Amino acid sequence: MIDLRRLHVLRAVAHYRTVTAAARALHFTPSAASQQIRQLARDLGVDLLEPQGRGVRLTPAAESLLAHADAIQARWEQAELDLRADHTEPAGPLRVSGLSVAVSMLLAPMAVRLRERHRRLTVSIQEAGVPESFDLLFEGETDLAVVEATPHNPPMSDPRYDQQPLLDDPFDLVVPADHPLAAREHADLAEAAHEDWIAPFADSPCRTHVMSACGAAGFSPGVVHHARDWNVTAHLVAHRLGVALIPRLAQLTPDLPIARVRCAGDPHRKLLTCTRAGAHERPAIAAALRELRALAGTAVA
Repeated sequence: MIDLRRLHVLRAVAHYRTVTAAARALHFTPSAASQQIRQLARDLGVDLLEPQGRGVRLTPAAESLLAHADAIQARWEQAELDLRADHTEPAGPLRVSGLSVAVSMLLAPMAVRLRERHRRLTVSIQEAGVPESFDLLFEGETDLAVVEATPHNPPMSDPRYDQQPLLDDPFDLVVPADHPLAAREHADLAEAAHEDWIAPFADSPCRTHVMSACGAAGFSPGVVHHARDWNVTAHLVAHRLGVALIPRLAQLTPDLPIARVRCAGDPHRKLLTCTRAGAHERPAIAAALRELRALAGTAVA
């Protein structure tokens, strides 16, 4: 008989890539996590980890076992749903997470709507970046996340998650109010090729979108300033320190002397909803997804 707690430790090692990181997430010591996996290997009579440089990697037997473990997790979600099949009204706690723009423009109004329509449902919101949201889902610390699609996300085929498109969020070229492009309805990014640029830091998912959009327009932007917050970026533009691409969903400080100009070629990022596999049918999560889709339909004009 497989000890499901030990199996969960192995899943965590696969998710976090190291025993140390998995132990930290599970509130174990590294030695305790290693012991759990060694015992699981003894129970099954196979090797699950093998040395790789200074770390370890999963053996083919472990990879095969994980495919079953992910299926077990999805079946457990379905079992919980079946047990509550006679309770179709959304109720209890619902934990959601997402990037800052999603919290402001989607998750907060979603929580208000759910509170008005389902009095027995309690929504808790946590701002979280993309990797953190996937970690929270894996750990069972959040039920629903709004994430940005990036090349580093788990693939859409990952059996642990159910990822669905929510909306396309276009990027606008943001320039000072007295800039020659400010009065235009649309502009080709190539017209800003020789400007100083303000861009996200290299570890931001949006950095890739900005560089790709400029590359598609035929140039590499001369990035002079970096910012994490879109409003900080907007203030730098307002001080005539450069131009920037900012998602339309981002609400900027009112009355700044800036202009948002739509871009030819429609550069955009994709936002997704993500739940654990099998969880999207739970009444509370299903209600939240309905509200998010309704809000997404009007969020980006």
